[in-house]
Amino acid sequence: MKKIITIFTFLSLFSIAFSQEDKSNNSSNSELGLDGFVNASTLGGSFGFGAKYGIVKDEKLIFGPSVRFQRMWSNYFGQKFGFNIFGGGVFAHYRLNNMLFAGVEFEMLKSPLNYNFVLSPKNWVPTFFVGGGYSRYFEDLGVRLNAGVFYDIIDNKQSPFWSSYLLRNANGVPIPVIYRIGFFFPLN
Repeated sequence: MKKIITIFTFLSLFSIAFSQEDKSNNSSNSELGLDGFVNASTLGGSFGFGAKYGIVKDEKLIFGPSVRFQRMWSNYFGQKFGFNIFGGGVFAHYRLNNMLFAGVEFEMLKSPLNYNFVLSPKNWVPTFFVGGGYSRYFEDLGVRLNAGVFYDIIDNKQSPFWSSYLLRNANGVPIPVIYRIGFFFPLN
């Protein structure tokens, strides 16, 4: 728990420190980032979205707060149930030559999931993703595309992303790697 608090405090201070208005450099602006997913079958499904408000410094560094909402439902063997997962956090991405990005994303998500049983008391579950990938601004469309792969260094066994981990080890245990595709829209 101390690690989580330390990471969250560090990222919050990082965000606050760089969000001060820089009068000497007028290259700061802001962007709204959106990502989402849908997964459905006859046995259930889920959908979710994330939103990020990013402050851009020197067209390379973007950072700020984020929010996330997910809805999951199931109809497994006639047992119907559904639940919501929500929370917020902070993020920072560094863009390189309008081609690549590296980033960190920390979120605390309130989730009823406990992979021993479902609909347990709601717990706050931390995630701390580190990763990167492709980043390109399409000027004629006025949108930036980020497509990347992220690794959750906390690897909490109750993570709401657990079912969407991309990889499994030789024993079938999920490896905390996800992909994320997002769109960033300039606000000013």
